[in-house]
Amino acid sequence: MPVASDLPMIETVIVEVPNPLHPYGVRGVGETPIVPPLAAVANAMRDATGVRFTELPLSPPRVLEGLSTKTAPDRDALRPSTYQTV
Repeated sequence: MPVASDLPMIETVIVEVPNPLHPYGVRGVGETPIVPPLAAVANAMRDATGVRFTELPLSPPRVLEGLSTKTAPDRDALRPSTYQTV
């Protein structure tokens, strides 16, 4: 799982327009930028190994466990329907 030092610097922009859809007019910040990198890493692991990891973090022991339970690949191993879920 990425940590703060793995992510690019985020430029802060002050938005002084209240959010009309919130009772206090506040806007949320901070959580959204961390979500896509985790999904991208998990998808890259699936593409590289053929094993679908569904739990984070993708620690070395978890990846080794997934690789050890992987069945032998067949000729259709690159089709998304044949990925193994761990």
